[in-house]
Amino acid sequence: MVDVLQHVTVLRDAAVDALSVKAGGVYVDGTYGRGGHSEKIAKQLGSDGSLLVIDKDPVAIADAKSRFANDSRLSVFHGSFAQLSEALEQNQLPQTFDGLLLDLGVSSPQIDDGARGFSFQRDGALDMRMNPQQGLSAATWIATATESEMLEVLWKYGDERFARRIVRSILETRDEKPLETTLQLANLISAAVPRKFHGKKHPATKSFQAIRIFINEELADLEKCLEVAVERLNPGGRLVVISFHSLEDRMVKRYFKKCSSPPVLPRGLPVMDSTLDMPFKLVGKAIKPGVDEVEENVRSRSSVMRILERAA
Repeated sequence: MVDVLQHVTVLRDAAVDALSVKAGGVYVDGTYGRGGHSEKIAKQLGSDGSLLVIDKDPVAIADAKSRFANDSRLSVFHGSFAQLSEALEQNQLPQTFDGLLLDLGVSSPQIDDGARGFSFQRDGALDMRMNPQQGLSAATWIATATESEMLEVLWKYGDERFARRIVRSILETRDEKPLETTLQLANLISAAVPRKFHGKKHPATKSFQAIRIFINEELADLEKCLEVAVERLNPGGRLVVISFHSLEDRMVKRYFKKCSSPPVLPRGLPVMDSTLDMPFKLVGKAIKPGVDEVEENVRSRSSVMRILERAA
């Protein structure tokens, strides 16, 4: 059943404008969420245009199938945007496209539904999987991971300075009783972090974020998707990526810079950068939401959008 939890699409107008949608083009919304971007893209497509929507979350997929049930221009793929090639092939779409949009991270309906286990502010099963039908839940991983594995995740994906204290507490607690709910874990982390370091953000923020990124293979999926996308992008087509986490944004920024930078040539060659044909170019600078959007949707405040275009 399609859920009714509300979701305010971040940078909706700016992101779709950045795609520069052509009426007869082929576009991919790699993170459907609740369809805010897809709906606006569809309105700009002509009758011969195509839109492929992808999402790991079965609830999001149900929403897409319901909302666009009568729109033959739209195709749906349940999976990761890392499976971009498979998604295009399965839906009998061209293997190249004119634009790809990624709105990374977790959606508001996922956070607000306590049963999904993403939020440390709502009690529920400690799951955190974007697709609850695949992979290990956070509870299962926490119950079986080694000390070194947990430390690596909290350091690598959360930059958690108190990782050792938190992991030690997890190990001691799980020997006595399994950690099965979000509030169990959140309270454990709060107790492990010294009181004087409890700031505006909840002490569990970094740990929950790190575990979620790891459980859903978010950075690995992003890397795979970017590598495939640049090869499949038509001339004049654009990749538009909205990030909410510094690790994601750094990966996108570096990859876009690599694609748009001239090749490294041996010193002394009489070649100027201006004479090289560059297959990609950066479009403008990083874009952030304005004051009005942040006031309307506080979760948009950390978002950053970057745009890469293939040369025509």
